[in-house]
Amino acid sequence: MVVVAAVDRSGGERIVNEGRKTADAHGLSLHVVHTLSESEFRDLERASYEASGKSLDMEQIESLAETIAGEAVTNADVEADEVVGLVGKPSQRVLEYAADVDADYIVVGGRKRSSVGKVLFGSVTQSILLNASSPVVTVMED
Repeated sequence: MVVVAAVDRSGGERIVNEGRKTADAHGLSLHVVHTLSESEFRDLERASYEASGKSLDMEQIESLAETIAGEAVTNADVEADEVVGLVGKPSQRVLEYAADVDADYIVVGGRKRSSVGKVLFGSVTQSILLNASSPVVTVMED
């Protein structure tokens, strides 16, 4: 019985807060995840090699992603039951993780576009909305 809150690099505290509220309302645990994309992984690996002559391994990259998720939890000033770092295609990895933990809800971010209030969902949010097997809560930017 889990709520998965998928955060990106900015504004994650809103998503974490909504995840915590959802988890508390339903007596569920909260897992906060951040996924580094494959291109971010390659960029970090290249930068590490150029700086130190050593490549980062997958465990180090996942640890960095976990740190980003943890920062969102800290900024939200709430408690999470699990903080997880993932690497890969963000929508796919979030959906896989949600399936692995049998998530009851997934919480993601979105933002409004234009003065008429059209909603813009990024490709990650849209893919999660279209492919999730559990309900998805979308937290809109202010």
